[in-house]
Amino acid sequence: MIEFTTSQLYLLIGHFFWPFTRILAFISIAPILGNRSVPITIKIGLGFAISLLITPNLPTIIEEDPLSWNGLLILIQQFLIGFSIGFSMQVIFAGIGLAGEIISMTMGLGFGVFFDPQSQGRTTSLSQLLTALAIMLFISCDFHLLLIESLINSFQTIPVSGKSITSLQFKELALLGSNIFRTGLQLSLPIVTTLLIMNMALGILNRAAPQLNLFGIGFPITLLTGFIMLKLMLPYLSESLLILLQQGIANISIN
Repeated sequence: MIEFTTSQLYLLIGHFFWPFTRILAFISIAPILGNRSVPITIKIGLGFAISLLITPNLPTIIEEDPLSWNGLLILIQQFLIGFSIGFSMQVIFAGIGLAGEIISMTMGLGFGVFFDPQSQGRTTSLSQLLTALAIMLFISCDFHLLLIESLINSFQTIPVSGKSITSLQFKELALLGSNIFRTGLQLSLPIVTTLLIMNMALGILNRAAPQLNLFGIGFPITLLTGFIMLKLMLPYLSESLLILLQQGIANISIN
């Protein structure tokens, strides 16, 4: 008959359960893996498989009762660590989606919205286009593998322990939210600037010839200019998206 002491049982539970919590929290928000279209059973199964593969090589994990207050704090800590790793990369995709929103609103395509099952809200056609391009680049360049590798490496840099997370680390995570607006502005700035100049020219034209129907000619010209700029920008967009994705991986490595 196989017998386990209480400390051995706590060690066996903690050696798998706490890493599994961090991995599952990461999968719940990470790009592609955290998409609402991915069934929950697949997410749990993937987290379970990764946990089984990496637990033999993890550093020594403390013996702590999972049902105690310390065990609950460790559980919350592992959830926050996994969530922050996935959030650091999700911020990049949110910024890319915001760039599409800004471009659409400036071009006059704000009416062309769709339901986004990921965010459970409205999204524009250009936002979906840029997000789809980012996802294809994300997969083709193996960033999804680098993301999982960064998660696994986090067990070496931030091992499972009773050590609390400092407020500075939470502050760094909160500051990553500013990357959403910075990324959106950087990607949309060329088109927004061009359309701003176009609107100024139309305004001058309206003052010089008030008899012209500005609303009749302004919208087609603005729309056409936006599509021309988008066509000119697309060949160079992959390099910008690649740099942003690399920055996301770098943020995870730093944190």
